[in-house]
Amino acid sequence: MLEQLRSLVAQTDLSLTDQQLQQSVEYVKLLDKWNSAYNLTSVRDPQEMLIKHVMDSLVVAPHLSGDRFIDVGTGPGLPGVLLAIYYPDKQFTLLDSLGKRVRFLNQVKLQLKLSNVFPLQSRVEDHQPEHGYDGVISRAFASMNDMLNWCRHLPAPTGRFFAMKGAAVQEEIAALPDFVKVASVQPLLVPQLQAQRHLVILDPC
Repeated sequence: MLEQLRSLVAQTDLSLTDQQLQQSVEYVKLLDKWNSAYNLTSVRDPQEMLIKHVMDSLVVAPHLSGDRFIDVGTGPGLPGVLLAIYYPDKQFTLLDSLGKRVRFLNQVKLQLKLSNVFPLQSRVEDHQPEHGYDGVISRAFASMNDMLNWCRHLPAPTGRFFAMKGAAVQEEIAALPDFVKVASVQPLLVPQLQAQRHLVILDPC
């Protein structure tokens, strides 16, 4: 699995150390192990997880700006765990309302020694951070409109929203609330993934 991941990363502009590659593979092994009991993802094949979860998360990394991030509706830690592996000097709060997912994330933090990961069990609207985040990240979240309305209170004054979406982003962009504006829409190229991916970067108005 390590060599497969190394080969996938080589098809991108990303740069991962041997330790980061190993941590990413260990994450997949943990996800696979816990998945049977906790039903954390519908992807059952670890080789497929490397593409649909690991690479799909990592390709966002070059587009992030700032030091403090929150991954809302993180599920089993996607993309937050992978981004925390990629950026050991940045902080990632991984928010999810389900206890079993947060228990899994605490285990991941412990076993992968990720001191920059902070799992948090909460509904997004109940989380009132003392300081706003530089980036509010969402993947596989309902709609951008819902995400923005629920997370409106989370970014710092100069913070941004990073919404990971599939192919049809224009319809959602047309329906955006008036308190944000689109900074850019970045096409994401995920090696061996037969689907379109986009990152929509939004600034509060």
